[in-house]
Parts: sequence; structure tokens; C-alpha cells
Amino acid sequence: MNLDAETIQHLLSLLSEYGLNVVGAVVILLVGWSLSKWAEKLTRKALTRTSKVDVTLTAFLSSFARYLVVVFTVIAVLNQFGVQTASLIAVLGAAGLAIGLAMQGTLSNIAAGVMLLVFRPFKAGDYVEVSGQSGTVQSINLFVTELATPDNKQIIIPNANVWGQSVVNYSYHATRRLDLEVGIGYSDDIDLAIRVVQEILEAESRALKEPEPMVVVGNLGASSIDLTIRIWVNAADYWPLKFDLTKRFKQTFDARGISIPFNQMDVHLHQQG
Repeated sequence: MNLDAETIQHLLSLLSEYGLNVVGAVVILLVGWSLSKWAEKLTRKALTRTSKVDVTLTAFLSSFARYLVVVFTVIAVLNQFGVQTASLIAVLGAAGLAIGLAMQGTLSNIAAGVMLLVFRPFKAGDYVEVSGQSGTVQSINLFVTELATPDNKQIIIPNANVWGQSVVNYSYHATRRLDLEVGIGYSDDIDLAIRVVQEILEAESRALKEPEPMVVVGNLGASSIDLTIRIWVNAADYWPLKFDLTKRFKQTFDARGISIPFNQMDVHLHQQG
């Protein structure tokens, strides 16, 4: 194909006019792409230095840093070709606002998820009570928190409901106080019953010696004298020890002649003439 002088001149004019812009755009793209990877790597490296930031949050923030650099790179390329990026940014901002309003529930869950992953009021494996539900924490991600009940039911709670309410973490401290109450009959020897309980606790290795266990008369009930027993135990031993002591108290009281009365009601019949 033969090109006349006028066509060649026109092509050279276009090349001289846009050639530098194309080269500049390619350079900006290459530099921006490299910077995006560098930003992702640097963010991940900085976040992995501390144990306070969860792995899920580290991946999210690293990707966010990368795509943020990519967005600015695209805007710079468009500006290189003379595109009015100010109006484009305004349109993107308006679109972002509309999307944010439409997805405010999802965004609030993400924000709450970030707060949970940063401040970590609980972690996977903790037994917690939150939003009216109790269970062992299975996972925490950017949208929901997953619990498993003691009978292995799955509970999914939106993060906004978790972060916006009180959280009771039963696993946060290494030790817990175990409170028990045992009733004895009014005709039984109170001091003997207290000594029996103390002997059981002294022989129990899972009952911590410090703080010292407490055995006192807590209440004079309608049918029994109630002994209040308070023991400090390791958190992992709380339920096993509670069940074992309850059984042991009954068996030992029976062997020592101490009664555990049940509720009674005296009925008086009045016979009229």
C-alpha cells in the first residue's frame, strides 16, 4: 500500500502529538503496577510484625492498599490523555456514596469486623456470651462471627451485632470462681458439714489453694440451711469439677449421716364441728 506525502505527514503529526502521551501512560502503568505490589507487600510485612492484627485483617488491608494504588494509577493515566479526572472522581464519589447507602448494613458489619480483628475482645476457641447467644468461637471474619453451642449447633452473628453489644468472655482469664450451694437439714451439725466440705476440697487437686476456698453458711432457707462454697479453679476445670463435686458432696454427706433435705410443706387440717 502506497501512502502519499499528506497521509504520512498526518501520521507523523499524530505520532508526535500522542506518542509521548502513550509512552508516558505505559510508564505510569508499569510504575503504578510495581508500586501497588510494593504497597501490598509492605502493608502485609508491617501488619505481620504484631500479633494484635488477625491474619484475615492483614490480607484485607494488604489488598486494599494495592487496589488503592491501582485506582490512583488509572486516574493518572487518564489524566495523561487529557481526560478531566476531576469530574470522573466526582462521579465515582457519588457512585460510592450511593453504593454505601445501599450497603450500609454490610459496610457496618465490615467496620465492626475490622474493630473485632484489631482489638480482639475474644479469639477462636473462647467461650463467649454475645447478642443473647452463648457458644465457643469458631471463626471471626469481616462480615460475621461464628459460634458453636455445647450441643454443636452453629450460630452466625453479624459483626455489627457483636461489636455493638456487651460481650461476656468466659475464657479470657486463666482462672474462674466456682460457686456451689449445698443444703443441709436444720437438725444436722453445721460445723461437721463445713468440715466435710473442707476435707473434700483439700483432697481435690483441681481446687486452687490460692485464693483460699470459702465455705460459709449462706442462707437459712425454708427447708434447709444452705452452705455457700466458693472455689477458684482453672478455667478448663470449671465444669468437670462442678459436676464431680456435686456428686461427691451427696455421697459423702450420706456416708457421714448429713441429710440434704428437699422442699417440704406442712399441711394443717382443721376439723370444724
